[in-house]
Amino acid sequence: MTTAAALVGLAVGSFLNVCILRWPRGESVLLPRSRCPSCGVPIAWHDNIPLLSFAILRARCRSCRATIPIRYPLVELATAVLFASAAARFGLGLVGAKVALFGGMCVILFWTDLERLLLPDHVTLGGLGVGLALSPLVPLRPGLAPLVLGVSGWHLPPWGASLFESCLTAVVLGGLLYATGEAYFRLRGVEGLGFGDVKFAAMIGAFLGSSEAILVLLAACLLGSAAGVALLVAGHGDRHTPLPFGSFLAVAAALAPFCADPILNWYWEYMLR
Repeated sequence: MTTAAALVGLAVGSFLNVCILRWPRGESVLLPRSRCPSCGVPIAWHDNIPLLSFAILRARCRSCRATIPIRYPLVELATAVLFASAAARFGLGLVGAKVALFGGMCVILFWTDLERLLLPDHVTLGGLGVGLALSPLVPLRPGLAPLVLGVSGWHLPPWGASLFESCLTAVVLGGLLYATGEAYFRLRGVEGLGFGDVKFAAMIGAFLGSSEAILVLLAACLLGSAAGVALLVAGHGDRHTPLPFGSFLAVAAALAPFCADPILNWYWEYMLR
């Protein structure tokens, strides 16, 4: 089961590489067929086998000998690991499929933001819609929704409460990042967070619910701070150097389905002692 999921992940990862390359350029991911970005020669099927072709070609195009970026095998490998982990942890049902799909979206957003400081609407807004649509089918961990429902006196069935949790978290988390970015801009006069980060945060909230989404936001802030300090120490930037916050969000979000439960359980056990 895990091996099959990994093989599917390799194939999906190959397609994600196309999305990472073309969506920021506004190009179709379906047509034309895959071709070398340097010379434009179409890539033969036997030169497009995930991981294997990269190794056989020694990271060079067969036609023009241009270097193939290391991103290609890394994306394929990361997607395979995420798919295999989702199958091993959650099975081949709807929960595992949702985790794998979310992980694949995070892989795209990690690389587009890292390379271009861009988070494509195809993924963020599309992912927001998918997260909302799946929330009644795969119940989210209760968080903000029970508090609001308890105060309002509303009573919803489990699927309705999960959908409400998804909607509410998307609005709250996206609104929180929007307010943070707006405050930073008014205080410093420069943009601190792009609107793509806001849409990505809303997507994370829709997929994960408030408990896990807040944990993702905290982890992304820690990762971003660590990266910023590392750049300063290494002398590769200053306090004005832009950082791909969406990439940090993507790492934390992709790992959340696997790591959030033990962290949150430990937190609540500690708080309720």
